[in-house]
Amino acid sequence: MDLFNKLKNMKILLIDDDEWIRDSLSLFFEGEGCHLKALESAEEGLKILKNENYDIIIVDYRLPDMDGLYFLKQIQEFHPDGFKILITAYGSKELLHKAKEMGIHDFIEKPFTSETIEESLSRLINKSEQTI
Repeated sequence: MDLFNKLKNMKILLIDDDEWIRDSLSLFFEGEGCHLKALESAEEGLKILKNENYDIIIVDYRLPDMDGLYFLKQIQEFHPDGFKILITAYGSKELLHKAKEMGIHDFIEKPFTSETIEESLSRLINKSEQTI
C-alpha cells in the first residue's frame, strides 16, 4: 500500500503562519485525496485539538503567538498520540536537541518541497508499522 492510501485514513493538521505554505500543502494533499486542515496560528490549533484528534501534526517553529515547541508541549497532555513534525527556517543543533527531547518525531528545515514532507511521513509511518 502506498503512502497516500495510508494517509487517506489519517487526519493531518498543519500550523504555519505562511499562507503560501498552507495553500501549497493543502492543494498537494487534497490532490492526493488526503484530509489536511491548515491553520495560521497555534491558538487556533489548541482550540481544534481540544475537540478533535489528528494523526499527524505539522507545526512551524516560528509562529506569531507562540513557538512550535511550546505549542507541542501544550498539546502533549491531551494529545499524546500521533506524529509530530516541526518545520523551521531557523534550525540549530540546540533546537533539534530540544525537539528530540520532547519526542518530536521529525524535524524539517525550510525551504522544503512536497517530496521532503512525503519522505518524512513515509519514514514515520513505516517505522510505526514495524513496531506494531
